[in-house]
Amino acid sequence: MDQFRSAPPHPAGKVPEESPGRAGVVAGASADALPCQDTLRANLVDFALAELVRQHRTSFAPPWTIESWAKLLIWLALNSGCAGDKASLEVFAAALGPERSGRLRRLFFSREFEARGLRLLADPAEGQVLVEGGLSAVAAGAAQESALDPVAAALDAVGLAALVVPDRQRWQRRDGGVVIPFR
Repeated sequence: MDQFRSAPPHPAGKVPEESPGRAGVVAGASADALPCQDTLRANLVDFALAELVRQHRTSFAPPWTIESWAKLLIWLALNSGCAGDKASLEVFAAALGPERSGRLRRLFFSREFEARGLRLLADPAEGQVLVEGGLSAVAAGAAQESALDPVAAALDAVGLAALVVPDRQRWQRRDGGVVIPFR
């Protein structure tokens, strides 16, 4: 429960300096404008987990596999104080919850290439790589081979080229993107 909302209103909308959860709040800020501590805590956890995934997703071999995803989850669980037994790992998975786990998984299996305007989504459970954005040349009717060169370069840069079907004739263009089957 928001501790500020349960207290009686303060003069001029100011929250006393000694109020719980007051740290870091600008003097004179309205209590109604302050986010709930639980919301801040949840946002901080989401941010920290996302950064850990971004920084360590390439640390677990073999890359772009369910095995590497499982290794990352085990690593997170162990570093969160869980034992390595099945029951502890299941408690960790339940604590993550399906929504947060799904967001982290999508992040784990995606890469962005801002310079090329491309985003790769390559979850092996999907059986295909989805490439979004940066394909205006394809839409404009450029030659098939040259239009897909940036996609091929991005696949190569992240180690996916060897895992997908190399025949560009089997790559499907959909809604400004490309769908490429795994081998």
